[in-house]
Amino acid sequence: MSVKPFLRLVVRPVEFSAGKWIQLLKRIVMALPQPQQAVRFRLLPMLALCLIAFSSCRHKVKTYESNCDIDKDFVKISFKHLMDSLAQYDRQYVEVTGKYEEDKELSALVSDGRSLDDTSANGLWVNFSQDCPLYLKGTHQGLFEYADGQFTQINNKSITIRGVIDLHNRGSHNRCKASIERVSLVKL
Repeated sequence: MSVKPFLRLVVRPVEFSAGKWIQLLKRIVMALPQPQQAVRFRLLPMLALCLIAFSSCRHKVKTYESNCDIDKDFVKISFKHLMDSLAQYDRQYVEVTGKYEEDKELSALVSDGRSLDDTSANGLWVNFSQDCPLYLKGTHQGLFEYADGQFTQINNKSITIRGVIDLHNRGSHNRCKASIERVSLVKL
């Protein structure tokens, strides 16, 4: 087996079961030049780790979009900068990334954990609205719909969100610093 077919085999993204991965690894090791048996079988675990690393990097980003505010320009801003200068962004359209937290009477975007201040009191209340239904791009599957035997899991996940900042709405029991309204995009 020459190097080019070997590279095509490794680089091509294909979904395999665990048994198929093992068969593939054995074929790759056997196709390598004929070193001593001990060296050949030391290569097998290293190749397995490489293939696992390649396959784990293929996280598909799910984008849920709404037709609300598609004509608006959104300012892409870091969560920290937004929270440090909230007054400047009141009634502005923003795109921000953070960790989403939900619980009883809680729907908040907080710092993604890189700072010590990642509580909902220092976050944004996320006000999802039925006026701006979010659908998985290219489908009619809603963000909050039951699909594939479960609901879309967004709690404690890093998400990118677009919406309008409102300093006057601080969420349930005024738990947050401000809110993000008219959510028109969620990327998981």
